[in-house]
Amino acid sequence: MAYRLAELAELVGGRVEGDPERAVEAIRSLEAAGPRDLSFLKDPRYRGQAAASAAGALLVGTSLADAPSLGRDLLIADDPSWALARLLTHFHPPERRPPGVHPTAILDPGCTVDPAAHVGPYAVIGDGSRIAAGAAVLAFVAVGRGCAVGEGAVLHPHAVLYDGTEVGAGCIVHAGAVLGADGFGYATHGGVHHKVPQVGRVVLEAEVEVGANSTIDRATLGETRIGAGTKIDNLVQVGHNVVTGRHCILCGQAGIAGSARLGNYVVLAGQSGVAGHIELGDGAQVAAKSAALASVEPRTAVAGIPAVEMRKWRRQAVLLSRLDEIVRRLRAVEKRIEGDQP
Repeated sequence: MAYRLAELAELVGGRVEGDPERAVEAIRSLEAAGPRDLSFLKDPRYRGQAAASAAGALLVGTSLADAPSLGRDLLIADDPSWALARLLTHFHPPERRPPGVHPTAILDPGCTVDPAAHVGPYAVIGDGSRIAAGAAVLAFVAVGRGCAVGEGAVLHPHAVLYDGTEVGAGCIVHAGAVLGADGFGYATHGGVHHKVPQVGRVVLEAEVEVGANSTIDRATLGETRIGAGTKIDNLVQVGHNVVTGRHCILCGQAGIAGSARLGNYVVLAGQSGVAGHIELGDGAQVAAKSAALASVEPRTAVAGIPAVEMRKWRRQAVLLSRLDEIVRRLRAVEKRIEGDQP
């Protein structure tokens, strides 16, 4: 199906510079796009690729709305990243799974599955669990006892919900993710590590997304809670009793130790770490491969191991790059001092 470029602009609150009647059949990358495709340019570093692309039209932000140099029709949006997400959803709407329970699924008699929910092949749902309308429990998912899966939530194949886990409305849990495994808690006594029973649970508030093979541990007591709208990448570890605020971003291989608290809109970049029992304020950011070992003030970016305020880390990095030169100069000074001594 083809859409007029003007229709797509209206959909995202943008405007057209060029031919509003241009037909658009698909959205493709700059390299793959053809005359009946829309591509996108969000970073000026790719302006050369955009100029060489065969795309019939380009989605750009206002800062890149330079029609003569790009040489084609433009869809100009104030927020091109959001516009691209909206357009991709329009061209590729989410799959709606048919309601019903596959005959190979295993449902405990004590569970409740809404007639409008989908339960796929070989899924297992335990006693007392509730699957709400429009939710999708796909193949080989294991839902323990006393769990709740909210309206429209999707559990992808091989996801595991341990007993008592709650997944809010609109959540997405990707393949291999494990919610509610025991927290890492032991008491060493008499030279032996004794397991501390983990009797709490995990709660995902609404519209949380958990990436493939990520793990969120159950609380020792109480809850490990992930705030509404938070997005978790693949291979992220969230320890027991962690609480995140709303709309946090946890990038791949980030790790959060037990009982840490994150405010709203906190960002953990790839392979960053957060020590246990500390607090990251609203809007705090931890750079890639950094370790926050102490609490971070709101709206503060930190980097390094241990993580310090970003400007301080940059100064440290510059000094570190000059370390060889500084050592040579110091040694030269020491030799001169030694030569001046009687």
